[in-house]
Amino acid sequence: MSERVAVRKTYKLFIGGKFPRSESGRSYLVDSTDGGTNVALASRKDVRDAVLAARAAVKGWSGTTAYNRGQILYRVAEMLEGRRDQFVGLGVPAAEVDEAIDRWVWYAGWSDKITQVHGNANPVAGPYFNLSSPEPTGVVGVLAPAEPALLGLVSVVAPAIVTGNTVVVLVAESAPLPAVTLAEVLATSDLPGGVVNLLTGRPAETASWLAGHMDVNALDLTGATDPEFATELERAAAGNLKRVLRPPAGPVDWSADPGIGRMTAFLETKTVWHPKGV
Repeated sequence: MSERVAVRKTYKLFIGGKFPRSESGRSYLVDSTDGGTNVALASRKDVRDAVLAARAAVKGWSGTTAYNRGQILYRVAEMLEGRRDQFVGLGVPAAEVDEAIDRWVWYAGWSDKITQVHGNANPVAGPYFNLSSPEPTGVVGVLAPAEPALLGLVSVVAPAIVTGNTVVVLVAESAPLPAVTLAEVLATSDLPGGVVNLLTGRPAETASWLAGHMDVNALDLTGATDPEFATELERAAAGNLKRVLRPPAGPVDWSADPGIGRMTAFLETKTVWHPKGV
């Protein structure tokens, strides 16, 4: 009996809840536990498609109740727990997988609490209520950190979406496999299509198109380790006055308590005046 030839996996992009190939048809080879794996190489057109999908998802996702968004993030944690061994098989340390699962749960718990912490009733002189409440910014472009591949990715995606934003993530060129495998988890966890869009490839080729896109409202430059490159992207983001979260000044301890900074970075504050009753 002849030896069976295994069916090798084709790693694609994740756009609008689906797994398309890059429109350019390009791919690149990355090291993996079974030797080498071809991964989709995203193009400018893929960036535009991902932004379009993210924009279409904003209204429904931001209109979902905070409690329901928390349920969905918790479901992501459940599905990731069920595929724990798969991520370990990709070379992700077991401890990092556990931390990534716990990070989803942590942010799920914040979903219906961040408004109470970040919003407030303001003291004013006059017979009025003055209330400030946070609202999502919209579409957030994210440059994901290369290390740690899974925990770093979860730590930049979860805080952006838990408050009602949608994201287009440029995955680090050197660490695509945990990201595209996470996309399979997201696709089976009740997360609406378009809320998270993951593009593998070379951020050096595609980041400028994301930063300058007029339908992107904010930019997270965490994964931009080259200061000149980060400055170039920040200039591109100025075209429509995007909110910009600059790269960290030094090493990040991704295992530490993340705080609420990454959630509040992509929130707008809406203030309402209302007369008091007589």
